[in-house]
Amino acid sequence: MDDMLQNCPLNQTIGDNLVRAWSKINNPNYKNVVMSVSGGSDSDDMLDLIWRMDKSDKCKYIWFDTGLEYQATKDHLQYLEQKYGIKIIKYRPKKAIPTSCKENGQPFLSKNVSEMIRRLQAHNFLWEDKPFEELMIEYQNCKSALEWWCNAKPSKAHNISQNKYLKEFMVANPPQFYISNLCCKHAKKDVAHQVIKDYEVDLEIAGIRKAEGGARATAYKSCFDCHDDGSYDRYRPLFWYKNEDKTDYEAFYIVEHSKCYSEYGLLRTGCAGGPFGRDFEFELEVIKEHEPKLYKAVNFIFGNSYEYTRKYREFVKKMKEKSK
Repeated sequence: MDDMLQNCPLNQTIGDNLVRAWSKINNPNYKNVVMSVSGGSDSDDMLDLIWRMDKSDKCKYIWFDTGLEYQATKDHLQYLEQKYGIKIIKYRPKKAIPTSCKENGQPFLSKNVSEMIRRLQAHNFLWEDKPFEELMIEYQNCKSALEWWCNAKPSKAHNISQNKYLKEFMVANPPQFYISNLCCKHAKKDVAHQVIKDYEVDLEIAGIRKAEGGARATAYKSCFDCHDDGSYDRYRPLFWYKNEDKTDYEAFYIVEHSKCYSEYGLLRTGCAGGPFGRDFEFELEVIKEHEPKLYKAVNFIFGNSYEYTRKYREFVKKMKEKSK
């Protein structure tokens, strides 16, 4: 450890991180350690870090194949295996994204929005602009989604008003297709639970950064905690890294990212063509140019959501113009 600290970037965040990572990964109380690898830039940095710290090679590396992945990501995973001399264990989803979207509905705007709409659709909601009390009589056992619809939740972030003019849009343009966030659940969450069981995990490592923002990052207050049931610990090595820390780390340790970043020009590599991305239009253009087969696939799978999102954005634009 001392040698590593003497030969590391002149960056306090990284130095502190190396010490912390060493103590976590080499803790003798942790026998079964797993880390999820995505092929994204944060994942690359985390893999490099853990590989350097893991003196006993006890960490297992897992990749969740959602059924909708960039070929560039798949190629990059092979590169990582060769570079680090590791085996990345591939897990298929309980239900692939294409199947899940066909059977349960397509994602729209965000996970929370999709979940609330899914619940309302399950009750044959008519997208009525009525008081919460009246709607509760019409649609019983749907309290949480109705609170969202009526902006009745204590936190604004959990109300429909978080997305400007969305309620007005949906009243005027009710969705004509099923909406759901279950593709995320089937493709990753359920599989992650299976991994925990398969390896009797006592330490799970994930690449979540506070600076990313979003629901995943804001759900945690620190880089380390215990699972709700106390059965295993969770460690997020890059939690405190800002973009400049990532840059310093990658330059010093020569971390190379997939073609999604170096050639395609993407800034993120989540679900390929996923409608949750703010810049999904740009991503679609990139996919069309570099991976035309994938382009056809994502338009077939998410086509209704793309069109509904475009219609919503145009609606917001017109409403803002009216309010000037």
